[in-house]
Amino acid sequence: MSEVQTLSVIDVLQKELEAEGQTTRNMLSRIPDDKYDWQPHPKSMTIRALATHVAELPSWIGMVMNTPELDFATAPYSPKVINSTQELLAYFEQTLAEGKAEFAKAQEESLTEEWTLRNGEIVYLSGSKYDMLRNTMSQIIHHRAQLGVFLRLLNVPIPGSYGPSADEQ
Repeated sequence: MSEVQTLSVIDVLQKELEAEGQTTRNMLSRIPDDKYDWQPHPKSMTIRALATHVAELPSWIGMVMNTPELDFATAPYSPKVINSTQELLAYFEQTLAEGKAEFAKAQEESLTEEWTLRNGEIVYLSGSKYDMLRNTMSQIIHHRAQLGVFLRLLNVPIPGSYGPSADEQ
């Protein structure tokens, strides 16, 4: 009789981060160095802002696991300044390694603790740390897809995410 193996929630999140990390790396690597200030619409982020946010999101794993909240009123958002795809990929590898290290030392019990994203009295999100980790993973996927649209508008070939893209067929 074979032994049934179960995965903890942390194991599942680690596995998901690993898979999404490879897909994200492939997308980030396609950004042309001369397009960092481009934006498709005045209300849209520049590629620099969007790609930097995608690259920094794995670092949110440690923030969620080690704090009860992020309050923009007391910790204003100041993204790293990225000027090339080489810098972007190095930054992403750094935050991805940080996220993996946080999962490696995480305790399952802490996932039920409350975590809040706010700006002073305005609460954007509040829920369990697990909820916020899932939200972080969703943000990586969501913003990576936005980046794919930006790149498509620039006629840059798009890598596949969950199978081949139209450019890879």
